[in-house]
Amino acid sequence: MTVPQIARVALDVPLRRLFDYRVADGESLSMADIGYRVRVPFGQQHKIGILVELPEATDIPIAQLKAIDGILRDVPTLPPDWFRLTGFCASYYHAPLGQVMLSTLPASLRALAPRRHRQRRPEHPLAGAQQAPVLTLEQEASLAAIAVGAEGFRAYLLHGVTGSGKTEVYLRLIERALAAGRQSLLLVPEINLTPQLEARLAARFPAAGLVSLHSELGEAARSRNWRAALNGEARIVVGTRLAVFTPLPEIGLIVVDEEHDASFKQQDGIRYSARDLAVFRARDRGIPIVLGSATPSLESWANASGSDTSGRYRLLTLRGRAVDGARLPLVRCIDTRVDKPRDGLSSTLLLAIEQRLARAEQSLVFLNRRGYAPVLACAACGWSSSCQRCAAHLVLHLADRRLRCHHCGYETRVPKTCPTCGNQDLGAFGRGTQRIEVALAERFPQARILRVDRDSASSRKQWEAVVETIQNGAADILVGTQMLAKGHDFPKLTLVGAVAPDAALFAADWRAPERLFAQLMQVAGRAGRAERPGEVLIQTQYPDHPIYQALVRHDYPAFAAAQLGERQQAGFPPYAYQAMLRAEAPRMADALSFLAAARACSLHDDSHSVTFYDPVPMRLSRRASLERGQLLVESSSRRALQRFLGVWVTQVEAIRAPSRLRWHLEVDPLEF
Repeated sequence: MTVPQIARVALDVPLRRLFDYRVADGESLSMADIGYRVRVPFGQQHKIGILVELPEATDIPIAQLKAIDGILRDVPTLPPDWFRLTGFCASYYHAPLGQVMLSTLPASLRALAPRRHRQRRPEHPLAGAQQAPVLTLEQEASLAAIAVGAEGFRAYLLHGVTGSGKTEVYLRLIERALAAGRQSLLLVPEINLTPQLEARLAARFPAAGLVSLHSELGEAARSRNWRAALNGEARIVVGTRLAVFTPLPEIGLIVVDEEHDASFKQQDGIRYSARDLAVFRARDRGIPIVLGSATPSLESWANASGSDTSGRYRLLTLRGRAVDGARLPLVRCIDTRVDKPRDGLSSTLLLAIEQRLARAEQSLVFLNRRGYAPVLACAACGWSSSCQRCAAHLVLHLADRRLRCHHCGYETRVPKTCPTCGNQDLGAFGRGTQRIEVALAERFPQARILRVDRDSASSRKQWEAVVETIQNGAADILVGTQMLAKGHDFPKLTLVGAVAPDAALFAADWRAPERLFAQLMQVAGRAGRAERPGEVLIQTQYPDHPIYQALVRHDYPAFAAAQLGERQQAGFPPYAYQAMLRAEAPRMADALSFLAAARACSLHDDSHSVTFYDPVPMRLSRRASLERGQLLVESSSRRALQRFLGVWVTQVEAIRAPSRLRWHLEVDPLEF
């Protein structure tokens, strides 16, 4: 009697195991079939899985194995390096392998009855290769240092001030990869950065297959572009975080632009870092990776500067702007203890805006807080606009008279009187972009003011319209959040005013200074990008603070050295390695009790190599009606922490918890 062939399948389920099936009678699979999708029965339903192995034996009696319903050969098999990448992701972030694998595929390839999409070759409407600009000496030196086309892994940190021509370096490297017959992957942190990169790439390489991959693509387009990458038609892939998993059989170069950006870290589901996975992928494939930023993450800077004695990355620097005659903007601090702001705007900043209006130049007022005001309150009884579901205030959005929670999305109408005492004189406290917009409109009634935040530009189409308005000179004053801070070139913009940045100086999160410096350095880079000189005005009560003084000098290395020194002394990353166990439940007592049980079950052979902190409520202790707690685990050794977590996570899974309690483990957490 012939023994049925066994197939081991990965499924999108929250279990840390693979599933064995028997191959249907009359069907025979070979090693060449590994990487195909399969349709299998699972419980009372069917699922799409991925064939990962053809084992010789199984622990389950053959008679109990269900048969595979079908092998889906409509796309090529997923390549071996994709299996290594998803396997590393599952192992390092302690996530079920099947969930990692299936979550990286387009939705149509995970559907039981996918719609058929018409396949067409990737193309772009532009034709005729655009001439490349003349390189600066620093750009030439950086390109000479990076080997593309030759085998061998090397990580490069390209530290270039805003406007120094990092993108041109990327384009030259992609050109080399194309000449060597290799594919390139270019990762960007946000969807808003993809249109201008796509346009530049298409203009430079009109004959190359160029595709993009991000969440705002329609499913048909995403599936088509993903398939083009897998079958080799797409030679250049531009994408956001999830694109790091795109199968590229002939990949020869990876570029991560704005590598410091927190958007590369997934904040729900499988909490992976796309930047770190990109480094693993480059090492695994033996190819170069370039991490670019004007304000590198301190972890990358330590890797490149040798301040952690490793020198894992090679540091390349672009100190000057690439355009002839373009200079870095003049940065000045406005002491708001002396020049007291009115409606959030100092007289110095208002005068500077007035001067730009007279010269037909653009100004940007930067405030990283949308809405009209952070809170609506009653001075008579102390009532404030608190969210019923979160430990946070409802933000006043006066334009449509709504109170909104920026955490859970709850919203309600603005009350006409105080809900507690009936007082009609309710006050708006603090400022958001809408309130600054109103103040500027009153001060400059003839100016064309454009507010740019998630309320005014929530989709890519809206964002593209906003960018076109700015570049056409149809706006005089921009009021914006961090959406405007990075990667955009507005030739007429010569003034940036930063309003109310001081709160970050005293935040409980020890990463806040790094984020503040990066944010202000990036937004400062919008000023004076062409031949017009730029100026940056920072309104602060602490003009002598080291962070602001480093900004005045454009001295990222000094800022980074000081921050790394403080972190080394305190034992913070990159000089320690961390994981965070978080739990949420209707009652805080249940969340903290679960975390305490998790800490108690940690006593095994590897527990001596880690340090546990006490279970505590999260900073935003309640969100969407769930109470949230966290437990921090730390070690001086990444290897020791990983070894410990591998055992501990299975123990945590065995804890009996209330039915509505949910928990997750995050490795290398960014937020506390």
